[in-house]
Amino acid sequence: MAGDGVHLLEHLQTPAMMVSRGQVRYANGAARALLGAHIVGQDVRIAIREPRAVAAILSDEGGIARVTGLSTGGSVWEVDCRVVSPTDRLVSLYDLSERVSVAKSHADFVANASHELRTPLANVLGYVETLHNPKAGGDESVRTRFLDTIRHEAQRMQALISDLMSLSRIEAVKHEVPSERVEMVALAREIAGEARGDAQIEVLSNCEQAVVTGDRGQLAQVLRNLIDNSLKYGKQGGPVDVSLESTPTGWVLVTVRDHGDGISPEHLPRVTERFYRADTSRSRMVGGTGLGLSIVKHIVERHRGRFDIDSRPGQGTTASLMLPLRKEEAAG
Repeated sequence: MAGDGVHLLEHLQTPAMMVSRGQVRYANGAARALLGAHIVGQDVRIAIREPRAVAAILSDEGGIARVTGLSTGGSVWEVDCRVVSPTDRLVSLYDLSERVSVAKSHADFVANASHELRTPLANVLGYVETLHNPKAGGDESVRTRFLDTIRHEAQRMQALISDLMSLSRIEAVKHEVPSERVEMVALAREIAGEARGDAQIEVLSNCEQAVVTGDRGQLAQVLRNLIDNSLKYGKQGGPVDVSLESTPTGWVLVTVRDHGDGISPEHLPRVTERFYRADTSRSRMVGGTGLGLSIVKHIVERHRGRFDIDSRPGQGTTASLMLPLRKEEAAG
């Protein structure tokens, strides 16, 4: 390759090398950062210790090889070798790690969702088959108990499908910046008022208004999910405290606190993962889908905010989110 062509490679963000007669003659900055500056002048079999990649580079027709571990242990790279002349090869390296990771995440998500639906569906089918038996179906108390179970399992599936659809809609617009004017104090009071009649929910605020730029429907979903979680996992009949604080730095801090058993420290880093449950049996018993906090996290991130969970066993759980106030409101 001519000198000008080699010079152009230096401007590429993609790692690229010129290999001549099996030796690395040139490597651009991205390739040197990936494999080390020492590769220039080295035999390609030493510079890239990957048999499939080396075979493609040294072959007469070039080729493509997928290799792992070039940068980190779990990384996945595509080595693309193009024949420039009988003795020269242009080798480009493409990082596929993120693409592979996303594909794996999607596969795991489908597998988890299928598993979550399979269990209640199997229960429904099992109870329906039992009710078809004249002996069991003819007993009114048994029939009533079984129908109650079927309804509970069907509601679990309904809630899961609703949350899956919600998560899908959120991800579809995650790159769109929301633009509505949303007053968080009024919204928090409205959502708290939707809770069941015996719920003890107190909304406190250090300001009359806290206006953010956002998607009102999604922010209502955040508050609804957090309050619902506190009612489900907090102390039975105990209060839920919702507070809003407008900060001098231009943020509104919203916290939702319960007085329940709390969450063990080892679970806290993972509670926003899809389908992760700190207490699996209790979560399913109260109708949890394992997606609520993941939905909250995605919505808060779309609003350029921050979300955090703080909890100690025996001292309850506090969910907090910070959202940027509208500029004119923060300035005022």
